[in-house]
Amino acid sequence: MIKSLIPALLAVLCLSVSPVQAAKKINLSFPTAATTGALYPLGAGIANLWNSKLDYVNARVQASNGGVQNLNLLLSKDAQVSFAVSSITYEALHGQRGFKDRAYKDVRVLAGLYYNPNQVVARAESGVNNLADFKGLRFAPGAAGGTTEVESRVHFTAAGLKYPEDIKAQFVGFNESIDLMRNKQLEGAWIMAGLPTAAVTEMCATAGGKLVGMEPELIKKIQAEYPWYSEFLIPAGTYDGQTEDTRTTAVKMLLLTDASLPEDVVYDLTKTFWENLPELTRAHAVMKTVTPKMAVSDLSGIPLHPGAEKYYREAGLLQ
Repeated sequence: MIKSLIPALLAVLCLSVSPVQAAKKINLSFPTAATTGALYPLGAGIANLWNSKLDYVNARVQASNGGVQNLNLLLSKDAQVSFAVSSITYEALHGQRGFKDRAYKDVRVLAGLYYNPNQVVARAESGVNNLADFKGLRFAPGAAGGTTEVESRVHFTAAGLKYPEDIKAQFVGFNESIDLMRNKQLEGAWIMAGLPTAAVTEMCATAGGKLVGMEPELIKKIQAEYPWYSEFLIPAGTYDGQTEDTRTTAVKMLLLTDASLPEDVVYDLTKTFWENLPELTRAHAVMKTVTPKMAVSDLSGIPLHPGAEKYYREAGLLQ
């Protein structure tokens, strides 16, 4: 009698367990950016949140060269979740520039986050007051293949410089840039990250650095060709010696995944992220500026993952 009931009992138990709960542990490789930027600690905070709240998730954060490399890792399936700004993601989706002839059609948005401002730093004694002044000077546009390298190209070209010929480019990361500026072996560096950024703080506090702003006319010129840019003011006092607001450009930072990640998994990741948003403010102060409405706005036409879209509809953020 008991033996005859076992198959029926097993069937009931299987029906009561969701596909996600029944699945084996899911490993998520999560590349971020350099360890001195905002994304590495934020990524670590998100990964820890998912690992602690979702028993079946094993998310592993790692440093990277930033957006372009992150998208390439997602494209090759060597990563499952990552960060990139909307501009680079748009180009990947449509096969433009660095993604020419290899469009990443399966990139999907898990969440829109904060606006990511371009932060251009120069040594105060360099005499640089605008982007054009960097002509002929030693400058770090960022690690090769990173987001800031692309940003440098777009903005220096708009400012009338030939990139990279007109600057003495040194393709190094944030940490190397700090040391080179401190040793007066570099006149400037390009950093794109949420406020405040550790590398910029370090440059301004210990390497004689200052922020370099952009003229309204230059920003309008850039927006005419690249409509995803917004004008952004870095508030006075954000960094040592910054007595005035600094005008620059900014794009949306996106939390991304691949279309192949199961819908129920992405739903859980999205729901857990937003229902525990206060915890993430401890990972980085930039998350204090993030609201749920920002999750689905200014995405530059990059599609949401169906799992994320399901959550946002339930939350009333999408009709």
